[in-house]
Amino acid sequence: MSALSLAPRALYEEVAELLRQRIFRRELEPGSWIDELKLAEEYGISRTPLREALKVLAAEGLVTMKVRRGAYVTEVSEKDLADVYHLLSLLESDAAGVVAERASDAQRAELQALHAELESALPHRDRFFAINEQFHMRLLEMADNRWRQQMVADLRKVMKLNRHSSLFKSGRIEESLAEHRAVMAALLARDADLTRRRMQEHFRNGLEAAT
Repeated sequence: MSALSLAPRALYEEVAELLRQRIFRRELEPGSWIDELKLAEEYGISRTPLREALKVLAAEGLVTMKVRRGAYVTEVSEKDLADVYHLLSLLESDAAGVVAERASDAQRAELQALHAELESALPHRDRFFAINEQFHMRLLEMADNRWRQQMVADLRKVMKLNRHSSLFKSGRIEESLAEHRAVMAALLARDADLTRRRMQEHFRNGLEAAT
């Protein structure tokens, strides 16, 4: 790979995104050591922006820094996963309830359109996963609490470390889609309490499939 030609202030952010995607694609496996020299040479950069990028990923929970041993891709334990799902359930169910109460007709129509895309994406797992995340993040945007959005975005990055053993389990995608239908039905009925409960069930079932 040729040297990255970006402004110095943005270089470490670009490197962080490159590494983030390699982690999500399992090119860098959980528990694996990150070879800084090799990566710096591959990207044609010095180790300074690479180390800054690793700090960003460490703050997100994707990388673990070990004293005198360097950086490793984070391994997610069952407790870690349970903790992440617990927080996501609380934050996203609350957001879903807010949207059920306050969303405009245009916003409801937008969520319906996203859900329709999710239905049509069922045979294509990677596309299903991408639209599923898009739906959840759009719901959060509509709930309009930037602090909650940031917390969920970071938690979802950690959740992705385990995605292949959860959403991709046999039958789980179909179950997830049925849960989305239930969330949408409650949301369109403007039933905030039911929408919250349906979203909590969605995460509870997702955790069971992931462990």
